[in-house]
Amino acid sequence: MSLPFAALAALPQAIGELDAAELLLPMATTLEQPPYLVAGAGLAIGVLCGLTFAKLVQNRLEGWKQDRLALLPLANRETVLPWMGLVIGVTLFIGGSLQVFGFASGTALLVAFVLSLATAGGLWVQLERLMGQVQDGTFKAVDFDNFDQFF
Repeated sequence: MSLPFAALAALPQAIGELDAAELLLPMATTLEQPPYLVAGAGLAIGVLCGLTFAKLVQNRLEGWKQDRLALLPLANRETVLPWMGLVIGVTLFIGGSLQVFGFASGTALLVAFVLSLATAGGLWVQLERLMGQVQDGTFKAVDFDNFDQFF
């Protein structure tokens, strides 16, 4: 008998009457609670990707202002990847935060994903509309108090 096999054979006598569920249950509960790391990582990802996305849009506007480069279409790989990172980061942040307050992880992440996708989708649509107005020369001051112009 080799040494590792002998050690495995002696393991049940060393543990005694405990079964696997009793041994693993304390570890499983400590790994789940609380998910501060998920919320913190989501916040960091969201902030970094959001700043990257904002800088890319700003660079595109500067290019249009100086050289009349096309603003649209906005959906290219350069801008979609930070936008997706922003959605993922916000989803992890909201999902982790909801888990801290006692929501189940699956439910928290699903609710967070729906919220972040709806918000980021609305941001994308409004940004394309505003960039289209700038490109066409029909842009006027935006009044954020009047929501009729957004829908």
